[in-house]
Parts: sequence; structure tokens; C-alpha cells
Amino acid sequence: MRTGKGTAAVTTIKASCPGCGEVELTSADITLRVCNHAPLSYYAFHCPSCRDEVRKPADDHIVSLLMSGGVRAQVWEVPAEALEPKAGPTLSYDDLLDFVIQLGRDDMLSARATAAAHR
Repeated sequence: MRTGKGTAAVTTIKASCPGCGEVELTSADITLRVCNHAPLSYYAFHCPSCRDEVRKPADDHIVSLLMSGGVRAQVWEVPAEALEPKAGPTLSYDDLLDFVIQLGRDDMLSARATAAAHR
């Protein structure tokens, strides 16, 4: 990705589309999403040639370059719970199906869960 001054004081931002190669964009063509968990930050654009959405990671250097080219950052946050390490076995498809079947069998499931919490 490179930024440069275009005509009429509009910054031209060069990025690459996996299918089309290098394309020229303006700051209005790019969405920049900056996350509180840096590895999840990204920028996206619709390729002017093929119209596919292209999404790429945005490290601190890329964020700085895009912002200096006039791209506005949209900040988003991952809840802390989503980043906590998880212990125990992974929930399987069968576990989920069993849970859904049980929900269909027992109209009192939420009442039972609430009663257990108030003991």
C-alpha cells in the first residue's frame, strides 16, 4: 500500500486486489476498523475493477499510513470475555443439537435454571 498526492488535493491510495492487482483508491473508498486488540484491526475496500470486497489486516504502520491519507478510523472493541483463555473440551455439533432438543422438551428449563441460581 502506498499513498501519494493526486490531482485537486485528493490523496490517491494504492492497494492490491488479489484478483486484479494494484488499484487506485481515495480515502472515501476505504473502511478502516481499528480494534482494541490490534491483531483484529483491518481495512477494506471494494475493488474498482471487479467490485469484490477486499479485506486486509492493518497493523500500526498501515493504520498510520491510511489515516495520514485521510481515511477515518472506526474504533471497535472486542469484549474482554472473548479474549479470555477457554478451558475444557470444545463444544461439538452434537452437543449443540442435544441442547436444542432439550430446550424443545422442557418448557420449564429456564425456571429450573433460575431456581438453582436463587438457592
